[in-house]
Amino acid sequence: LKELGMDDTQVAKTITSFPPLMGCSLEENLKPKMKSLREHGFTDKHLVEVLSKFPALLGYSSKRLEHRIGVLESSGLLRSLSLSNFMSLTDAAFAARFEH
Repeated sequence: LKELGMDDTQVAKTITSFPPLMGCSLEENLKPKMKSLREHGFTDKHLVEVLSKFPALLGYSSKRLEHRIGVLESSGLLRSLSLSNFMSLTDAAFAARFEH
């Protein structure tokens, strides 16, 4: 999280808001997700903002994250929606709303 530019206070708040983050593997979970989000055009600054508000994003599976970002990116909706709004939807709700 500090690699993104979070300060100590932001890191503490993020972990306090989503304690399961402490159990996530840095190499197998967090770094690959951050890399994937960057590859989809998310800047470190944007990721700091998102994770400060929605740290549970890092708790979702890479498969779910990739699938949903891919669907929204292909439909041109990725930049107009909040990550928390589309990640927290059930699979059925996401499919009904975004997969045509």
